Amino acid sequence: MLEDDVDVGAAMRQWLEAGGHTVHHFTSGKAIVREAARESFDLFLLDWHVPDLSGEEVLKWLREKQQSTVPVLFATSRDSEQDIVSALAAGADDYMIKPVRRMELLARVEALLRRMRPKQPEAEAIELPPYHIDLANRVVKLDGQALEMTDKEYDLTLFLFRNLGRLLSRGHISESVWGRSADVQSRTVDTHVSRVRKKLDFGPERGLRLTPVYNFGYRLEKVSISS
Repeated sequence: MLEDDVDVGAAMRQWLEAGGHTVHHFTSGKAIVREAARESFDLFLLDWHVPDLSGEEVLKWLREKQQSTVPVLFATSRDSEQDIVSALAAGADDYMIKPVRRMELLARVEALLRRMRPKQPEAEAIELPPYHIDLANRVVKLDGQALEMTDKEYDLTLFLFRNLGRLLSRGHISESVWGRSADVQSRTVDTHVSRVRKKLDFGPERGLRLTPVYNFGYRLEKVSISS
């Protein structure tokens, strides 16, 4: 979230966290750009007038430099039709005019997240042969054989499969798997990723590859199966 008014930012952060979201609050454009270059996020909430880089410049950086498709919601006092059109044309997904109302903010954030990841019918398993994840019993199978996994290894495996093809930062992984209040070092994430990679035997012959991205994180992606 990019908001330079400390009080407004604190209120929106409180609303969003009460709604179950993890929030990172930045008060300058350059600060959020630095963090977005090394971390992955599910959504960006941007003000327009902020120090350093404007919200519009941050948006253009996300879309043009980062090639990011993550949803962007503007929350700003700029209320002219031209401003709204300009932001949407630059790649914003939604636009709110201040003062922001709590229930509307939560509804718009939820709508954008649903649009990014359409809700699937309640499934009992994730099937991606030769992998099978039994969601009810928290069991991962490879070639029909159940794998021995700790709870955190299972949680990490499920998170990776649910974000197939997406580049995930270590910080994003630790927050999602261990929880935002957990004090988890990057080494812990790397150790668990290494264990999961070994147990699931990722590789071209399995049709999946778990790729480390230097100084950032990991991506689980489909690859052509070797003959």
